[in-house]
Amino acid sequence: MLHQAIRVGAFLLGVLFFLAGMVLLSVGGVDAVSGLWSIAIGAGLMIAAVLQRSGYRSEAAERDNSTPGPGGGESGYIDPRFMPTNEVFTDPTSHFRMRVYEDPRTGERRYRAEG
Repeated sequence: MLHQAIRVGAFLLGVLFFLAGMVLLSVGGVDAVSGLWSIAIGAGLMIAAVLQRSGYRSEAAERDNSTPGPGGGESGYIDPRFMPTNEVFTDPTSHFRMRVYEDPRTGERRYRAEG
């Protein structure tokens, strides 16, 4: 779970690595190999910053940028189409007991802290 500012910082760092790699490639010579590595690292940082999701949250919660619930799961109202399952686990990071809810029609899942 990364805070939004950390995601933006990682993306900007990726842009800097990418641009530095482009400069090294344009100079050529011995530094060209370093430029390729810099481009790869920069691209990886940018992709990771864009694709990173927070904990056990749905894509809808990520898009709305809603506050995560305890244990990193869903907070607030859960649509009635989601039924509680027997699947319960302890989140290794927060140590919250998490219950899995599933939409039986689509198989979509939600996670919510118990207790």
